[in-house]
Amino acid sequence: MAKQKEKPAMLDHYRVLDLTDDRGAFCGKIMAELGADVVKVERPGGDPSRNVGPFFHDIPDPEKSLSWFAFNQNKRGITLNIETRDGQEIFKKLARKADFIIECFKPGYLDKLGLSYSALSKLNPRIIMTSITPFGQTGPYSTYNAPDLITMSMAGYTFICGDSDRPPVRFSSDQSYLQSSLQATVGTLIAHYYKELSGEGQHVDVSVQESMIWTLCYAPHDWYLLKQILHTREGSFWRRLGVTYRLIWPCKDGYVCYRLLMAQPGAEVMNDLIASMNKEGLGEKMKGISWTTLSFMEVPQEQINEWEAEIGKYFLLHTKKELHEEAVRQKNVVQPVNDARDINESPQLAARDFWVQIKHPELRTSITYPGPYFKSTETVWQKGHRAPLIGEHNDEIYVKELGFTVEQLAILK
Repeated sequence: MAKQKEKPAMLDHYRVLDLTDDRGAFCGKIMAELGADVVKVERPGGDPSRNVGPFFHDIPDPEKSLSWFAFNQNKRGITLNIETRDGQEIFKKLARKADFIIECFKPGYLDKLGLSYSALSKLNPRIIMTSITPFGQTGPYSTYNAPDLITMSMAGYTFICGDSDRPPVRFSSDQSYLQSSLQATVGTLIAHYYKELSGEGQHVDVSVQESMIWTLCYAPHDWYLLKQILHTREGSFWRRLGVTYRLIWPCKDGYVCYRLLMAQPGAEVMNDLIASMNKEGLGEKMKGISWTTLSFMEVPQEQINEWEAEIGKYFLLHTKKELHEEAVRQKNVVQPVNDARDINESPQLAARDFWVQIKHPELRTSITYPGPYFKSTETVWQKGHRAPLIGEHNDEIYVKELGFTVEQLAILK
């Protein structure tokens, strides 16, 4: 039998110089997983993000940051001080052979070093530079610094997070950084497509604030059209047409997602749920209701609260798995609110080979990582290797690729 031809990676043979911090590290990771040779350029001694926990076995160490592992998987790593003249010249040599540069410095910083897009494009007209900053390269806030909490808040995202009777809360991870990295990847690849057609590179300007605004769905449109703030903090509930109903419900071992169905196709499955409740001695007053014709606008809030109280009692008698399996049999929509353990043990993700094992020889173990976020017929997602150690590929790149002697490299150190 003929051996099946191995699939190429989408960005095979392309090189990325990664100068990002936390705002853009995920962008470089995605491009590495698409097959690009991503070279993480760190300051001597290592990038500050190496000191972000949690750490492997809770041992604080710049070589054991799980955050660093997560967002720098598949990259190679070198150390370089671009604030020195030698460092700037070396970076220019790297830029001549690169296809992409991604960076997160304050606007104007690279220009002062002679490493701006306009300067590097003269050395390499096909280069694409993607800049990820809190508010973009222009505008009155362009030079302001802002961590994740600020960019999320100024994008309006924090305003809609939390419960209605409490102040806004922060999303539990650096969501704006992940969003800006995703948008940066999209912008970079669109610029790459243009380059393949025209032969010209360009500067891609990504604002973290603007990236987050895209996650608000239609909340900004409500104000634009109606001059009303309709989307506020709703927590476990949803308010529509003047009626509030529950979306997240506690159950025996966690939470499930569900909402009352009325006046819509498929609402008859409410009868199946009620039949299950009746077996437990619950929901007797909910029998015989025509859920497909009954409208939320016809039912007082007090009645909805009464129905939800009965459903809530039923959910508390069962686990997430039991409720979900029963819902599948009924073709209903009771879904588990998965926690980290549920996701890791998901049979669906296992069937899709989502989780992958990456070897960490320096730790004498392997660590489980999220795997491919899409599958394609003609190309392959690149599993690759663990994140680089500090300066791990200095010899490989400086000596073998740029032609420095070992003595020259020692002097540069």
